[in-house]
Amino acid sequence: MTTAGTTTDGRRAGRFSQVSVRTRITVVIALLTAVAMAGSGVLVWTLESSRIDREVHRQIDQEIAEFRELEIDPVTGKPFDDVWSMLNVFLTRNVPDDDEMLVGYVVGQQSLRTANRYGQEVLDEPAYQQLINELRGVGGTRTFPSERFGEVWVTLVPVRNSLDEGSLVIVKFLDDERDELDRTVRTYALVSLLSLGLIVFVAAFQSGRLLAPLRTLEETAREISATDLSRRIPEGGRDDISDLTRTINSMLDRLESGFSAQRQFLDDAGHELRTPLTIVRGHLELLQSGDPGEVEETRELVLDEVDRMARLVDDLILLAKSRRPDFVVREPVDVEQATHTVLAKARALGDRDWRVDQVASGIAHVDEQRITQAVLQLADNAVKHTDTGDVIAIGSAIDGDRLRVWVRDTGDGVPDADKHLIFERFGRSTVRKGDEGFGLGLSIVQAIVAAHDGDVRVRDAVPHGALFEMTLPTHEESSWPRS
Repeated sequence: MTTAGTTTDGRRAGRFSQVSVRTRITVVIALLTAVAMAGSGVLVWTLESSRIDREVHRQIDQEIAEFRELEIDPVTGKPFDDVWSMLNVFLTRNVPDDDEMLVGYVVGQQSLRTANRYGQEVLDEPAYQQLINELRGVGGTRTFPSERFGEVWVTLVPVRNSLDEGSLVIVKFLDDERDELDRTVRTYALVSLLSLGLIVFVAAFQSGRLLAPLRTLEETAREISATDLSRRIPEGGRDDISDLTRTINSMLDRLESGFSAQRQFLDDAGHELRTPLTIVRGHLELLQSGDPGEVEETRELVLDEVDRMARLVDDLILLAKSRRPDFVVREPVDVEQATHTVLAKARALGDRDWRVDQVASGIAHVDEQRITQAVLQLADNAVKHTDTGDVIAIGSAIDGDRLRVWVRDTGDGVPDADKHLIFERFGRSTVRKGDEGFGLGLSIVQAIVAAHDGDVRVRDAVPHGALFEMTLPTHEESSWPRS
């Protein structure tokens, strides 16, 4: 049962999936950039605030150190007799920063202070007076927040001698120190916002540009149908999407070729099967059952046509199986022995001058049964295009990691215009009288060779005739699945 929460999550996911990829990319880039900029700003502010605190402590320590070193009256050259004189000289000689004020207190006397834009207002602040009372006699540093002066640090240094006692107060206004940092952060925030806007604009523009081929792909895929696979996606550039475009176009080429071959195959198969079926039907319709001679003649004709259809179906099944990964089973084969064996089998195909051109010595990892089937198919094809006494030769050779096996004859040969046609299904060149083949034999040879990751071709033999040569890899590896 679907719960309400699950339904809500599903709706949210559905709404998000409806957002375009371009928008998603832009939003993600904007969020990542904003988080990075905000994090950088917070980190800089934290580090600089800590630096300011350390600097204020350093300045306070420096003022205290300078005050402690003031023991001799620069006028008399003798130690100070009273605290008042010491504080007066120290405050007169020191020029504090804009964010600092020095105040001197002596028991029973009016306080002294350096000039500052806040002046007496700070000394009259109740929070300040409370801190002075708490620190008098013990010293130390305390802070208090003020709506008028911001964050204020108060450091009290007790001073005593034999005559009187007092204290030096160092007042630091941290808001003055941090004003520059705050201005810098505000400037950084403004620049970050402008930069974020520029980044979002560039991301939206660039993502749209990069995804344009995908939109074109979508439009093209929408227009492609089983009857029209001719549309292609415009190619350009050297990036990943351009590689994807080329891959999709290559796939469409293969699909178009495959569909075209399938349509042609169905048309040709239907045509080849229609003829014997028509013959069988016609003779059965005209059959006179009372005439034993006609019945026997019709019976023989029908069986002959049925055999022809059975051979055609067997060939079609074999071609269909050639696309399966288990069509060939590779094993080590002694090429020399296999060549002599296939020649012995081929001699039974016809009364010809059977010869051996060359025999290779070595081991090849092939399916011996399938290769024998292909060689015998080529030999049978050679018998059909030669006469009694013509030469048919079989040969084999190993060149590096390639095995070559060929069948040569001195028959009619293959016209140049037909050398590619004859390897197509139901493709035939010049047909001699009495040849009842379907034009599938060489297609079967090509399928067997392709299953071995090899190729087969035909060229003119010397002095005349045709030479069919298969080239196969001798190793075990296969590049299956094949496209």
